[in-house]
Amino acid sequence: MNLHPRARQIAVGLGLIALLAASPPSAHHIPHGGAANSPPFPWLNRALSPDARTAKVLQQMTLDEKISLLHGTAWRGLDLDTMNMEVLHSNGGVGYVAGVPRLRIPGIQMNNASYGVTRSRRNGRYATALPDDLALAATWDEKAAFDYGALLGRELRAQGYNMSLGGGVNLAREPRDGRTFEYLGEDPILAGAMAGQEAAGTQAQLVIGDLKHFAVNDLETDRHSLNVHIDKRAMRETDLLAFEIGLRDSKAGAVMCAYNGVNGEPSCENDYLLSQVLKRDWKFAGFVLSDWGATHSTVKASAAGLDQEEPSSVFYGDAMKRAVLAGKVPMAQLDEHVRRILRSEFASGIVDDPPVRGPIDVDRDLNVAQRLAEQSMVLLRNKDGQLPLDGAKLRSIAVIGAHADVAMISGGGSAQVDPPAGSILHFDTGLPWRREVWFPTSPLKAVRARTPHATVEYDPGANPAAAAALARRADVALVFVDQWESEGMDLDSLSLPGDQDALVEQVAAANPHTIVVLETGSPALMPWVNKVSGVVEAWYAGSRGADAVANILFGKVNPCAKLPITFPLRDADLPEPAIVRPPVTRRELSAFAHLAALFGGPGGESPPVQLTYNEGLLVGYKWYDAKRKAVLFPFGFGLSYTGFFYSGLRVQVVEGGIRVDFTIKNTGARAGEEIAEVYVSLPASAGEPPKRLIGWRKSQLNPGESKQLWVKIPAQYLSIFDVGKDDWTLVPGDYTIFVGGSSENLPLRQRVRLRKYRNRQNGGSTALLPQL
Repeated sequence: MNLHPRARQIAVGLGLIALLAASPPSAHHIPHGGAANSPPFPWLNRALSPDARTAKVLQQMTLDEKISLLHGTAWRGLDLDTMNMEVLHSNGGVGYVAGVPRLRIPGIQMNNASYGVTRSRRNGRYATALPDDLALAATWDEKAAFDYGALLGRELRAQGYNMSLGGGVNLAREPRDGRTFEYLGEDPILAGAMAGQEAAGTQAQLVIGDLKHFAVNDLETDRHSLNVHIDKRAMRETDLLAFEIGLRDSKAGAVMCAYNGVNGEPSCENDYLLSQVLKRDWKFAGFVLSDWGATHSTVKASAAGLDQEEPSSVFYGDAMKRAVLAGKVPMAQLDEHVRRILRSEFASGIVDDPPVRGPIDVDRDLNVAQRLAEQSMVLLRNKDGQLPLDGAKLRSIAVIGAHADVAMISGGGSAQVDPPAGSILHFDTGLPWRREVWFPTSPLKAVRARTPHATVEYDPGANPAAAAALARRADVALVFVDQWESEGMDLDSLSLPGDQDALVEQVAAANPHTIVVLETGSPALMPWVNKVSGVVEAWYAGSRGADAVANILFGKVNPCAKLPITFPLRDADLPEPAIVRPPVTRRELSAFAHLAALFGGPGGESPPVQLTYNEGLLVGYKWYDAKRKAVLFPFGFGLSYTGFFYSGLRVQVVEGGIRVDFTIKNTGARAGEEIAEVYVSLPASAGEPPKRLIGWRKSQLNPGESKQLWVKIPAQYLSIFDVGKDDWTLVPGDYTIFVGGSSENLPLRQRVRLRKYRNRQNGGSTALLPQL
């Protein structure tokens, strides 16, 4: 095979990296002791603030030491003659930034951790697979998000990592995006709140947390050459608002900029995104690192606000040094990059408490994974109270499809968690991270464990007629269907692949007591939905998914999750009926050629793919509301095995926003949790979608119990972004507050007239008052 020289370098380098990853890393051991608090290491004094410690150590650094913090090492051209041998100190993760041993500054050991720690197998370790991030968003539970992030942080440290590369918070503008499962749904306030708590949980374990991919990285197709066009108001009120909330709530130490361009400028050298919004408007104190291979320049990227190039040093290594010495990059600008990186190291605790490899508490983390899965599964249909199943009354059960006899599917790409031995792997491309992976958590075994006196039989579903024959003999049929998704690809359709729709149709025709369990990372179309008695969305359920599904189906757990994303009736109802593809057919790159193009080799000859987000503010449910399009299942929808009644809405203006009070009563015969959702309709003059989510409250209620609940809504969530003022503005007029159980079930409403005034006695701050 004839390869470009750069590709040959990569091929050889990959072999070296594999060899290094298979060997114990030679870590930079940085001693800590009593002498650390006195000169010459005053920056190791924990009593000082991160900013003060950073200022002290920065004064002592040489130019080469400063530049060493601005780039990764493990992929430096992958040329054996020039490779930075600091790669020897890498922990085997996807990125490593060398430390400064002379000054007791540790290296940054990075690894992906979207729904679990990746690349564990090469370290001879095990990692827990949590439910995917979209499933986490379905909990609408910020405490659950914190616990999710804390588990990731613990397991990262146990494997020797001190920085997470999870934290995906891109909105689901395009639900067919192959990474929808890595993100937190379609609403910026929900996604931002959940992302913030997840990152906060990770950082509580003394690991640098990050949010990604900044910004508007809502599609995988041609992501390296895609240029997104979107107006500033729409961007600030949707995609950027999710990041703003997430950073505010988490104080994350890093933000990863994206591959795609935004309004004509690559995200990683986009002054508006990085300098004006992120660092100036939001006062972000951490550092910006590029996605892998997303750095395009030295001088321009540095001026725009990119602090660190990953995973190599093509632009921020020797080229940066030459630019500084030539005066093209001012020393003050260089110091600012370094200052941000050092500050995050001190603030996160990785300088004072470096990770120590050790075993994880497997049982504890598996229990967390199962609890989160149970909280995330959404009951979408329950005709005539088919669920929960009564195991004592069932004599025969048919379990059908989706490898349900042995496993459940997971999401692919760089987020892929290595499964334990015994998993099923199907490789479908030459790229090692593009594969379908099932975790050995068996729904069949879980069902049998809960029905010891019933006959439980399995059919793979490959032959719908055979599966229907089995279903016909059973009291109930459980059909498992799946849709695999991965980084680097998008779905052509939200329809289930293969013959799964036909399978469900034939099984439902054979047995009216058919329940479908969806294993998907995005919405799915369901042409058969009215022919089955039950539907449960299990998402990518993780290491303990089968037990969680069984507990939902048999009623040990009362489902409480609600959709963080709309399920449309058909692809044609989406803002873009089809995925935007490049104007010309491109030859598929080989794995090596792809890497060469990604890390500085040949490529980039094709013109950028232009994509305009004409829907603007109308993301997700706001699109369907504004266009009056019916949906399959609305945003915020989810059933329970009990019922809830809403009453007593009261809205009052309080300092900084409004307070919404209401009462919920459990009208059923069993305990359950309800997620009460609060929406607002702005004055017509605001030019906003019909309504927007502004808050929620999750509450446990016993049978017959009533609770008075309240939600405080900040003024920003009632405002619009005024591009002319470059700030948030509350439009005077009538606001209607809605409360209920989903975006389409809002029985409570109250109108309030608001205006904004300046409180001169409070430093010129603004507040809300009822309109007189």
